[in-house]
Amino acid sequence: MTRLKKIPLLLLVLAAASASAETAQEARIKKLIEPRMGVGIKVDSVSKTPYGGLYEVRTNGDIFYTDENADYIVVGKVIDSHTYKDLTKERVDQLAAINFADLPLDAAVKTVKGNGKRVLAIFEDPNCPYCKNLHKTLQEIDNVTVYTFLLNILSDDSVVKSRDIWCSADRSKAWNDWMTNGKAAAAAAPACPTPSDKVLALGKKLRIVGTPTVYFADGSRTGSALDAKALEQKLASLK
Repeated sequence: MTRLKKIPLLLLVLAAASASAETAQEARIKKLIEPRMGVGIKVDSVSKTPYGGLYEVRTNGDIFYTDENADYIVVGKVIDSHTYKDLTKERVDQLAAINFADLPLDAAVKTVKGNGKRVLAIFEDPNCPYCKNLHKTLQEIDNVTVYTFLLNILSDDSVVKSRDIWCSADRSKAWNDWMTNGKAAAAAAPACPTPSDKVLALGKKLRIVGTPTVYFADGSRTGSALDAKALEQKLASLK
């Protein structure tokens, strides 16, 4: 690499470091707020938000908000009153990005449509109505491979349904029959091994608290409802 080529690269590195550096004000708020959060709670970072003069406080994967003097702790969601977007959820998803290649895809039900070149991983519960709505959306999407992790968090019945689906001769068909047509898979032997515990542990590690939760090939995540147009646009942007 020539010296001239190194200069732009160095500028990019310095710009990224500057953007991620904690400001003096953020450091001051962090020092003030941490002892007020409760015994044993460590604040990972504080950063100024673009809304309402609030500062985002991150601790152990959770997000709270405070004011410029750390006098108040705000717990809950920030909603844009114009678009009704859940800004807190968007931020949580942004922070929850992963390396897609690290997912244990052997523990997921694999469904291929068309050439299967585009890839999604979805954490779903068989009793989740929002997951069933997502399946209707997926009917309009082609050339995709979907890895479905059966995350049984809604009821004991979810465990049974997932076991029957996982132990079917054609897992993908059994899963889609249930989610799109309500056709239950044949009962499997209780002793049939499943990755249920592995998926639950993975869901806990990734801090997944609801279904469906979707991961894209670039590692980005969303738990928000996507219509076919929005999903297609997202997939197209990853080419």
